[in-house]
Amino acid sequence: MKFSEMKYERPVIEQTSDKYDKIKNDLENAGSFEDAEKAFLEWDKLISHIDTMMSIAYIRNSIDTNDEYYEKEVEYIDETSPLFVELEQGFTKLLIKNKFRKELEEKYGSLLFKNAEMSIEAFSPEIIPEVRETNKLETAYQKLIASAQIEFDGDKRTLSQMTPYKQSPDDEIRRAAWTAEGEFYNEHGKELDEIYDKMVKLRTKAARKLGFDNFIKLGYLQMTRNCYTPKDIEKFRKAVIKYIVPAADRLYRVQSERTGLEYPLSFADAALKFKDGNPSPQGNAEDILETGKQLYHELSKETSEFIDVMLEDELLDVLSKKGKAGGGYCSNLSDYKVPFIFSNFNGTSDDVEVITHEAGHAFAYYASRNIVPSYNISPTLEACEIHSMTMEFFGWRKSDEFFGKDSTKFKYSHLFSAITFIPYGTMVDHFQHLVYENPDITPEQRHDIWRKLLGVYMPWIKLDGSPFYGEGKGWQRQMHIYENPFYYIDYCLAQTVALEFWNIMQKSHDEAWERYMRLVKKGGTQTFTELVETAGLKSPFDEEALKEIAQTSEKWLDGVSPL
Repeated sequence: MKFSEMKYERPVIEQTSDKYDKIKNDLENAGSFEDAEKAFLEWDKLISHIDTMMSIAYIRNSIDTNDEYYEKEVEYIDETSPLFVELEQGFTKLLIKNKFRKELEEKYGSLLFKNAEMSIEAFSPEIIPEVRETNKLETAYQKLIASAQIEFDGDKRTLSQMTPYKQSPDDEIRRAAWTAEGEFYNEHGKELDEIYDKMVKLRTKAARKLGFDNFIKLGYLQMTRNCYTPKDIEKFRKAVIKYIVPAADRLYRVQSERTGLEYPLSFADAALKFKDGNPSPQGNAEDILETGKQLYHELSKETSEFIDVMLEDELLDVLSKKGKAGGGYCSNLSDYKVPFIFSNFNGTSDDVEVITHEAGHAFAYYASRNIVPSYNISPTLEACEIHSMTMEFFGWRKSDEFFGKDSTKFKYSHLFSAITFIPYGTMVDHFQHLVYENPDITPEQRHDIWRKLLGVYMPWIKLDGSPFYGEGKGWQRQMHIYENPFYYIDYCLAQTVALEFWNIMQKSHDEAWERYMRLVKKGGTQTFTELVETAGLKSPFDEEALKEIAQTSEKWLDGVSPL
């Protein structure tokens, strides 16, 4: 079914409660495993339907933030979603204590129950007021970012539309673009600080209501960290500083020499990989989509079927336009067993990474869509990011078609960005740990933390005093810090694994694809570390994994001439 034809109906809490009461009664009074299983699967179907309706509302609101109908629907969902969570928690508690739990675990796996126990620990009706207020603040942040209309080059530009200018080989244009964007953020700096300050305090208050010292423990529970702890992340950070930061710093020194720009680099100058400009895809949006279609037709039978469904059923919305929310994401529509890709094409290499990255998420869901129950379809988010980041590297086989004469430049830039991203992403996570350990510090103290961390994780950057970025306030443009606390380290863990896959691709594309499919088809039936083991790779928490990807990436980058 085409997305435009999918019927939306408001998920009414009262109606859901009535259905919940019946299913709850059936589970409590189950006289056999078959009865308990039936109730469990009925609940799974109901909650999947609710998720589908919420996803449709959020997607249509993202596509047009000026659509008053879906704006109101999202407001309603923000207000009532904690009540749905409360119902889900109630059912989960019954499931955990059910006398047929052993039989359910034998059929559907014990991880489902482990994750369920974590979700119970992460929620209580007592924190509904804080969740509601935080939801409203997240929506306010999204609207503020989507409202950007930056006067530049004779027209008003969205933040996404500023990206090509921020990568211009013309120093004057590129620096002016960074300045103009920075001025937008600075104009709204006080509001951005106030939104985040309220979020931090609300999340901390909720955590303390649940008996935690601060939000960190609750944040980990909400992210379903079921196989590692903050101590493991701290160990990962140290390995990043030991192996990845020096490698990234040397690569930026080489970039400085290549572009003739002074080291250390300003944010605006660091954005220019090549003196004659960063790689640009050839053709328009339709050309990129067509090449993406060819890529997935060539990769495998499964990916061929997947991309045809995505294109035929209007499951991609990728063109940037006024009123459209910023960023990009992949969402799932469980009732229809299909994913949806949302993004903002901007004429840069990012467009190609959308058709591989977000499609990696989408394909992973499509490949595991028939796993029962739906709880087992998707793994935790850091594992989901393996799907997307690895698919980006499989996209290299079409780099000539995507980029033409810039093909080598693209591959160089992509690998360069993959390895140099890890310090930035780790810094984002470190920042959040420090903020939530100290929830009462002032906005200026938060800016100061960010400035100090820049010196540790990104020593190639100089703070030149230009608006916003040059003042060390850049964390405010990172959506995840506001909306998805502690998510960002997932990208770093996944990037490490994706670079391990990339290394295998250099030796055997077929072996890499076989290992990838082995991981993807497991869906969410294994933990992150178990999935990595299933693919026969090193854990990112093994220092050797970081050491190896730093060495292999540097060696490849040193061995090619991208100019």
